[in-house]
Order: sequence, then C-alpha cells, then structure tokens
Amino acid sequence: MITLYDCATAPSPRRARIFLAEKGVAHETVQVDLRNSEQLSDAYQNINPQCTVPALRTEEGTVLTDNAAITAYLEARYPEPPLLGTTPHEKAKIASWNWRIEFEGLLAVAEALRTSAPSMANRALPGQMDYPQIPELAQRGVARVQQFFVMLNERLAERDFIATDSFSLADITAVVAVDFARVVRIKPGEQHPHLQRWRAAMAQRPSMSV
Repeated sequence: MITLYDCATAPSPRRARIFLAEKGVAHETVQVDLRNSEQLSDAYQNINPQCTVPALRTEEGTVLTDNAAITAYLEARYPEPPLLGTTPHEKAKIASWNWRIEFEGLLAVAEALRTSAPSMANRALPGQMDYPQIPELAQRGVARVQQFFVMLNERLAERDFIATDSFSLADITAVVAVDFARVVRIKPGEQHPHLQRWRAAMAQRPSMSV
C-alpha cells in the first residue's frame, strides 16, 4: 500500500493529495504536525531527511521526498488518466507551465509568508536549517503574487485549462498556488474574470476537496 506523509493545512502535500485523487489511487495517510515541528523530529528525519512534506512511500518501499518525484512515479505507475501529457509537445508544455507556476506563484506566496509571519521567525525556508527572515522579501513576494494573478488571468482568457486543452498537473499546481495566496490576503477579484471562471470550474472536480 502506498503511504502519503501529509499535512492537511500545508499547500505542498495538497498537490500530492489532488494528484492521487485524480488518479484514483488508494493509499494510507500519515499526518505530520508542522505546527509543532514534527517534520524536524528524529522519527520523521528517518523517513525524509529533508524534513519536508509531502513524502510518499511507494508500494516497492521507496520513499519519494518531493512533488516532482511523486508525480513522476504516479504518472508512470498509473498512466490513466494522463496528467503530465501524452505527446512530446504536451509533456513539454505541462512541464514548462508547472515550473512557471511553482516559481512565480507558490514560491512567491511562500516568500511573502515565511519572511513576515512571526510564527516563522528564523524559519524563512523549509528544511533542516534555520534561516532568518528578511522583511523586504515579504514586500517583493506580495508584488510577485499580484503579478502572478495577472499572468494567469491573461493566460486563461478563452482557455479552460492552463497548459493544454485538458486538465493537467499545471492546473493542480495553479489551484494550490491561488488558494495558498489567501494566507497573504490575496485572492482573485473582479479584475481577474478569467481566473475566477477557471477556479470555479476547478471547484467542481471532486479531487479539489480532498
């Protein structure tokens, strides 16, 4: 049985949960309490030395410690429905858009949050090491998120999906990024009609509620 090391309140493991749900893959879930720093415990470091979630233990017993590895494994192990594309061109477009959403969206929100939240003092980056907050990066992060919303809105004009003509990993990552932005008080508004339409359509997929 596949085991997902999860945290119900964190954005990164939500990406893995949605991917598993879209694939219809049965799995066990182990919650990791990030609020109380369980990811830094010796017990969890024995599972994932990077001290991050998600992690996924495969049926073969291998532990995958990031979303890139998890999605690659699940797509190869459970190819239907395809979420990383079927043709070389589709695979390239999905990979490119997914990377862009991670960099311009997820990392921008994380930058705004982790460099400003009092609860994350000295924890500006995830993982084993402590890093100090840099307040100026919070301001830059907010500006990046705002521009990310503008970019997505423009991309979704006259499109139902972000990367190709069908639902893909890029849409999963974008849903999580858009929803995660609420922690820094940014959400789609009237100036983002295409983004709002797309997010409402994504909400109809059962996987989005896992």
